[in-house]
Amino acid sequence: MTAETSPLIIVESPTKAKTISRFMKSRYRVMASLGHVRDLPKSTLGVDIENDFTPKYINIRGKGALIKELKEASKKASSVYLATDPDREGEAISWHLCSILGIDPDEAKRVVFHEITEKAVREAFSKPRPVNLRLVNAQQVRRVLDRLVGYSLSPLLWHKIRPGLSAGRVQSAALRLIVQRDLEIKAFQPEEYWTLDAYLKGEHGEVKARYFGENGRKKGLASRKDVDAVLAAIEGKPFIVQSVKPKERKRQAPLPFTTSTLQQEASRKLGFSVKKTMSVAQTLYEGVELGREGYIGLITYMRTDSVRVAQSAATEARRFIGEVYGSQYVGSGRTVRSRPLEQGAHEAIRPTSVLRTPAEVRAFLKSDQYRLYKLIWERFVASEMAPAVYDTVTADIAAGQATFRATGSRMKFPGFTKVYEEGQDHPGDTDEEREIIPLAEGEVLKLVKTDPQRHETEPPPRYTEATLVKALEENGIGRPSTYAPIIATLFEREYIARDQKRLFATELGITVDRLLTENFPSIVDLAFTADMEKKLDSIEEGEGDWVRILREFWEPFKEQVDRAEEEISRVKIADEPAGEDCEKCGRPMVIKRGRYGKFIACSGYPECKNTKPILEKTGVKCPKCEKGELVARRTRKGRVFYGCTEYPGCDYTTWAKPVAGTKCPTCGSFLVEAQGSRRGFRCSNPDCSYRTQKVENYEKVAPVSP
Repeated sequence: MTAETSPLIIVESPTKAKTISRFMKSRYRVMASLGHVRDLPKSTLGVDIENDFTPKYINIRGKGALIKELKEASKKASSVYLATDPDREGEAISWHLCSILGIDPDEAKRVVFHEITEKAVREAFSKPRPVNLRLVNAQQVRRVLDRLVGYSLSPLLWHKIRPGLSAGRVQSAALRLIVQRDLEIKAFQPEEYWTLDAYLKGEHGEVKARYFGENGRKKGLASRKDVDAVLAAIEGKPFIVQSVKPKERKRQAPLPFTTSTLQQEASRKLGFSVKKTMSVAQTLYEGVELGREGYIGLITYMRTDSVRVAQSAATEARRFIGEVYGSQYVGSGRTVRSRPLEQGAHEAIRPTSVLRTPAEVRAFLKSDQYRLYKLIWERFVASEMAPAVYDTVTADIAAGQATFRATGSRMKFPGFTKVYEEGQDHPGDTDEEREIIPLAEGEVLKLVKTDPQRHETEPPPRYTEATLVKALEENGIGRPSTYAPIIATLFEREYIARDQKRLFATELGITVDRLLTENFPSIVDLAFTADMEKKLDSIEEGEGDWVRILREFWEPFKEQVDRAEEEISRVKIADEPAGEDCEKCGRPMVIKRGRYGKFIACSGYPECKNTKPILEKTGVKCPKCEKGELVARRTRKGRVFYGCTEYPGCDYTTWAKPVAGTKCPTCGSFLVEAQGSRRGFRCSNPDCSYRTQKVENYEKVAPVSP
C-alpha cells in the first residue's frame, strides 16, 4: 500500500501521533491537528442570535498551512479516521475536521479509546462509528453560552472598572465561592470552649480520659466556670469503669481517581497546581517512550468523573496484589453506582497496566511524571485491596455523675494502607493509633491529675486549589475538563491570589464579584449555575432543546446587561499598599498598574510623581559588591535577568536564576538554576564546574534578610 493510498489517522497532538504510529506501523499515516482547527472569531461575538444562536466558525488564525496539509493528505488517503479525545471537546474537533475535509459526519470513521495501548487502539479501529452529534451539540451550546456571557459582561467590566477584565459563566460562580469564604472568615466570631482530661492509673498502666458529660449523656464545657463545677463535683470521688466496648472497625479502600480527586490529591501530596496536574497527566496519557518498547500510554484518559474500572484491569490488579502482597490483601470487589451526570463511557483514571510498576518505568520518566504516575498507580492498586482493620475500645468511666470517656485504637490488619494512604486537607484528619490499656468493668482507677484546656472555635479555612476543586464538584459548577481552566483564569485576571497554598480574593476580585452579584445575581448563583450545567448535560442525552435553553437564558440576561450599562457608575478600586513610604515626600507608596504591568508609585500623585519598579527579590546577596541583593529585572524585549539592587553603583548581572539559601560545596558561591538539556542546578561561579540535580544536596546558608 503506497503512502498516497494509506488510510489517514488524525489526532490532536504530535505525542499522541507518535504513540499511535507505533501501534499501526507504516500501514497508516498519522497526523496531528494540534487541537482545534476552527473556533468562534475573537474580534466579534460570532453567534447569530436572531438565527437560533447559530455559531459562526472560522479557521483558527495561524493554522492555514496545517489545514492545507490535512486537506491534501485526506484527498490522497484511502480513508480518514478521526481519533481525537473521547469527550465532548474531542468530538467537536472531529466534527470540525469533517467540515474542513468535506466528510459527512454521519459517514465519518470516528474511533474512540480511553487508553493509548496497542490492544485498546486496535480494538477501537476495528469498530469505527459516525460522529456523535449529541456530544457535538453539548460542546457547542456550552461554547455559545460562554461566549454570550463573556462578550456581554467583559465590556461592561472594561467600562465600569478597568480595561482587560473578563467575566465568565462558571468562572464568576467560582469567584463567588472564594469571596464568600473570605467574608465568612472576616465575619467569624470565635467562641470559647473547654476540654477536661483526666489522667488515671489502672492495674495495667495510665489511661487518658476526656470529660464526656453527665450520666452518660454528652455535655459541653463552654467556660472555665463549667470546668470548675465539674472539678468540684468529682473531687474525692472514685473513678469507676462503667463499660468497656471493644469493636472491630473496617476502613474501606479509596475509589480510583477521577479528575477532581486526582487534582485534589496531587495538590495535597505533591504540591502540584491543578493546571500542572493536568499537564503532566496529559503526557502520561498520550504516551511516554519506554526504551525499546517505544511510546506507550501509561494512564487512561484523565478527564473523567467516573470511578468505573474495566473488568480486565480489575482482574489484573487483584492477581498482582495476590502475587506481591498475599491473597489476604486482595479485595472482594465492590459495585459502585453511577453518579448523576457521570460520563458513563469513561473509566476512572488508572494505569494502563499495573504490571508497569513505578519502579520499572522511573528511568524513562521526568521527576514530575514519575511522582504523578506513582500516585495514580498506588491509588488504583489500593482501590482493589482489602480494607484496613482496626481494633477499637471505648470505655466510659464515672466519677460521681460525671462521665469521662477513654478510647483506644490499634491496627489489626493494614489492608490497602500497605500501599497507599490518602492525603488530608486539614491536620488531625488521619486515623491515629492510641494505645489500648486493658480495663475491666467495675475497676477503680486512681486520679493522677486533671488537665483543663481552653480552646476557641476557628473560622472555616481558606480554599486551597484542592479544596476549591472539591467545592466546585460538590456544587455542580463546571465539569472535569474545566476545573483547571477556571482556576487558571482567576489567577490570570488577578481576581484571586495565593498566600502559601491558601487562596484569597484580591481587591479587584472582590470588586468584580460585588458588581456581578448586585446586577447579575443568576450568573454568580451556585444553584442557578449547577441547574444550567444539568440542562446542558441533558443535550448530550438527547433530551434538551439547546436553542430553547439558550433563549430562556439570553432574553432576561440581555435585559440585565442593558440596564446595567445605564445604571452602574464607574467603580474605583483602592490602591494596594506597597508597605513602604515615599523617600521624596514621606507619603505611603502604593502598587499601580500601568501599560507594562505593576509598579510602585507615590500616593501623593500628581503632587509627587515618584515611581519605581516592583523588584522580585531572590534572597541572594550580590557576590560583587556584597551590599545589595540580586533581584529580577527585564530587558526592553521582556527577557528576565538578575542584577544588583545597588545599580548603577554595582553592575553585576546574570541570566541564570539564583537559588536562595544555597552554597556550592566546591567553591562556596551560590547556586543557580541550570537551563537547556541539562536541567538542574549549577554553581554561579563561571570557573567552577559543580552541578547537581537535587536541592537537598546543597549546603544550606541563611538567605538575605528582607
